[in-house]
Amino acid sequence: MAMGRRRARQQALWVATEQLAQSGGHAFYEQVNEVLNEHQFDPFVEAECVGFYKSEVMGRPSIAPGVYFRMLMVGYFEGIDSERGIAGDIRTR
Repeated sequence: MAMGRRRARQQALWVATEQLAQSGGHAFYEQVNEVLNEHQFDPFVEAECVGFYKSEVMGRPSIAPGVYFRMLMVGYFEGIDSERGIAGDIRTR
């Protein structure tokens, strides 16, 4: 038997991501998204890239063209010069 007082049980170690506080997006990127959505950027890019992105035989499914070009814009605005760096930055947002 252990000596001393009996302690309360420890609280759960993990927190679900849904329970974490979320901040609003950056005002600049919200405005960029508004302009791109207003001008129907995603449908336009998908129509232009359909021959390159709609392959049933080659590799894993690709990122949607609209998302990919938005990621490249974030890289340009943030001064990130590699796709791996952009992907890492996007994951943390």
